[in-house]
Amino acid sequence: MTQIPAPGFRRIVRPELSLQPVVCWLWLCAGMVFTMAIIGAITRLTESGLSIVQWQPIGGAIPPLSQADWQILFEQYRTSPQYQQINAGMSLEAFKDIFWWEWIHRQWGRAIGLVFALPLLWFALTKRVQGNLLLKLLGLLALGGLQGFIGWFMVASGLVDRPSVSHYRLALHLSLATLIMTLLIALAVTCNDKRPVRSPPSGIRSQSRLALGLAFLTLVWGAFVAGLDAGLIYNEYPLMGGRFFPAEGFDLSPLWLNFFENHATVQFTHRWLAIATALAVLSLGWEARRSPNTSARAKHLGGALMLVVLVQIGLGIATLLTQVHLHLAATHQAGALTLIGLLTWLNRELWRGRS
Repeated sequence: MTQIPAPGFRRIVRPELSLQPVVCWLWLCAGMVFTMAIIGAITRLTESGLSIVQWQPIGGAIPPLSQADWQILFEQYRTSPQYQQINAGMSLEAFKDIFWWEWIHRQWGRAIGLVFALPLLWFALTKRVQGNLLLKLLGLLALGGLQGFIGWFMVASGLVDRPSVSHYRLALHLSLATLIMTLLIALAVTCNDKRPVRSPPSGIRSQSRLALGLAFLTLVWGAFVAGLDAGLIYNEYPLMGGRFFPAEGFDLSPLWLNFFENHATVQFTHRWLAIATALAVLSLGWEARRSPNTSARAKHLGGALMLVVLVQIGLGIATLLTQVHLHLAATHQAGALTLIGLLTWLNRELWRGRS
């Protein structure tokens, strides 16, 4: 005898929750990290990063609201090496100009934390993200907290004796921001793609990894160039003082130290890493477009990469020839992040089917 369920007690089968809201949220967070890196570039280029000499993770969110507040902050800044060695005699109005860039940079970082943490809590409570995906997202949240600390660790290096931050700490700060952005993109692409994972031809897989590694390495040396103000010398291309290799390129001892701390050699290294990256990306883009084993999306990404890397090389040369013009330099950093983002997307795409 078939039992008929009583009214109001029909069995409800809960459909699988869509990950599309999670995907949109991940792309939003990646975009915010991208924007954060550009704000950071402008903050550095305007020499605004040392204008706030205290780290207040909570209270620092409130801007100065009165003339007395401004005067307190200005007096704090006047004790810093940057004021005493470079900006002595600066007016309060001039101080406000550099203060706002650093304040916006810090508040945008706080905004990223909230935009990431609060939806993550909701997605976890509603079981939209679980298991391995939830662990990866919690790892990203921890990386974001670490990035905030490294930001202050970087600023602190310019508040003791020297009126500028350590270029090593600057490179670490930018590298971690880029890593967080790439991980967000990789997760967004993976969550949005239901095609089966497949192993692409080993050749293009190796090309993809090589191009991404070179692009990241070039970005690190770009941070060294920025931190040392090495872009303000040898504002010519392709030679350096009429030579392929700068005359003072090996002045430091031991020899290897020149590639990290010699202004001329650091710029030389960044130049030729950029050329190596461009060649690797152009080769990868060409292979992605011509290979019958790549998807239509991979072919489009390959074409976009070829265009972006050529524009990026042009921006780099223009930034050098103009002695690091603010807008060109900020756009050059945006181009580097765009290139790495596209390489990350293509890298994930190459592991999916052709459909």
